[in-house]
Amino acid sequence: MIRKSAWILVPLLALAGCNDSDSNTVTASDDNIDDITGKPLTVNILHINDHHSQLDAASQSLMIAGQETEFEAGGFPRVVAKMAEREAALDNVLKLHAGDAITGTLYFTSFEGQADADLMNQVCFDAFALGNHEFDRGDAGLKSFLDMLAGGSCATPVLAANVKPQVGTPLAPVAEDDYIKPYTIRELDGEQVGIIGIDIANKTRNSSSPLTTTGFLDETATAQAMIDELEAQGINKIVLLTHFQYSNDVELAGKLSGVDVIIGGDSHTLLGDFDSYGLSSSGAYPTVVTNADGDRTCIAHAWQYARVVGELNVAFDAEGTVESCGGVPHLLLGDTIIREDASETEYTPAGTERDAILAAIAADPQLSLTANDPVAANTLANYTTQLDEFRNVVVGTATEDLCLARIPGRAYGDASCLGEDPLRGGDIPNLVAQAFLFQSKDADVAIQNAGGVRIDLFAGDITIGDAYTLLPFANTLTNLTMSGAEIRQVLNEAVDYAHSDSSGAYPYAAGLRWTVDMNLPAGERLFGIEVKERNSTEWRALSDSDVLNVVSNSFTAGGRDGYVTFGAVSDDGRAVDTFLDYAQSFVDYVMEAGSLSKPALEDFSTQSYTPVITPVL
Repeated sequence: MIRKSAWILVPLLALAGCNDSDSNTVTASDDNIDDITGKPLTVNILHINDHHSQLDAASQSLMIAGQETEFEAGGFPRVVAKMAEREAALDNVLKLHAGDAITGTLYFTSFEGQADADLMNQVCFDAFALGNHEFDRGDAGLKSFLDMLAGGSCATPVLAANVKPQVGTPLAPVAEDDYIKPYTIRELDGEQVGIIGIDIANKTRNSSSPLTTTGFLDETATAQAMIDELEAQGINKIVLLTHFQYSNDVELAGKLSGVDVIIGGDSHTLLGDFDSYGLSSSGAYPTVVTNADGDRTCIAHAWQYARVVGELNVAFDAEGTVESCGGVPHLLLGDTIIREDASETEYTPAGTERDAILAAIAADPQLSLTANDPVAANTLANYTTQLDEFRNVVVGTATEDLCLARIPGRAYGDASCLGEDPLRGGDIPNLVAQAFLFQSKDADVAIQNAGGVRIDLFAGDITIGDAYTLLPFANTLTNLTMSGAEIRQVLNEAVDYAHSDSSGAYPYAAGLRWTVDMNLPAGERLFGIEVKERNSTEWRALSDSDVLNVVSNSFTAGGRDGYVTFGAVSDDGRAVDTFLDYAQSFVDYVMEAGSLSKPALEDFSTQSYTPVITPVL
């Protein structure tokens, strides 16, 4: 049954910012429209989100059968295998991807989405919703990826009802919906199911690189308008495919009339009961809430990085209302299993020990021992063998030696690197901070720990391989909203930690500079802080009452390496992981700049460093 008291007028093109008086509208009335009825239907939705070009398997630690155990986990060939296995076992299947398919690994840097497209086409998704990172190469880059996706035999609909490219631009060469559709309709067992795409508007607009002419509409208003349009066509089973974050999806459901299911992404949210394995989930799978009609809405996310395939089973009654929903988040595990003995020596469990591990996996439907699909594995292997060539691709030039130092005046890195300033410290850590500030569009300033930067870059070519050797960890860029007082505190924490525990904690920055005197009391050794925010040309004194967005790597943003205040800010909910790979961010910065040189003296974060002066006795 229609779940609103009356049909409403929906000026669809006006919603998109069009004032054309001939725009299409949908009108109806309770007096001349019968209730929509059909027949009961169970829909089985297989879904992933946020795989971020993570095509290879990775390592996953689980507390299982009484001991911490490392598994090979995820990888797109396992996604292909699990999707095929479950599709063969179920009726009325929808296969959905909730966005952020691309950017994050060398597979994207090297192949610009072709590897992702080829593997996605082995699943043949029924719909793919755009995420914010789909725009990281701009509208033209997204067009290129969507052309690759369309080059297969699947013809996967690409959905984002609230994304409106201007006609005449890459995503809309002839019409607004040339590449991006607001929704798609699938027929299952004689019943029609509408699938609406929603992208996270402000984050995509401000933290990625869409054209300024590409419009991003309000998520809630757009979703309701599309639901109303589908219901006007007699469709009473509605799925939102959103890249909008879990907490937003929960809130969104309560505001919408007519929404039945939300399959989401963006927040990299693990749902399900994984606490006993040492994994922290954010809610039940599925999460069941009430929509604006008082009806049941089922919400499901599938974590991240091709590690989980969600399986949501939804039962509709004849009037299109959800009667029940359940399902399983399948955590994809391989049979390569490693443990450590009491001396921390790795070994492969065998015999009864291995049997106990396998029995624990078999006892929980959430844990899925999954072999790679052989065709997908072969496809991926063809790209993997090419990566060595791409590691040698030149992305820019160092005009002079860019030296690695941690604490100013202390030898570190290759002694043959020339021109290091003993008062100011390393060149390359400062440049890495500049790269992070360049890539994180919402940040005002950047802070980077010295230990996160691993090599000198010598005069000459800079390759992709150099970037991933320079920044080798699995870190992403994280934005933290902080007061000036908190920035002062965390910088002093880092300096103190660098001189007591790990020299790698010493801070470097872009848009911040200071003086360090190690003869002052702890907590006061870094002082005279000045700030030059993004797009500003003037340095000014940092005030404790200032509020700035600080970008750092996800390691320090979690409070590690002595950056305790970063951890407190993150715990306070004032940190946003951009999920931008930090090495790829450096590659993008070098490609944009073309060449790198030592920073100007006035832009070094440490302007003066005084070591501890030992009194003469």
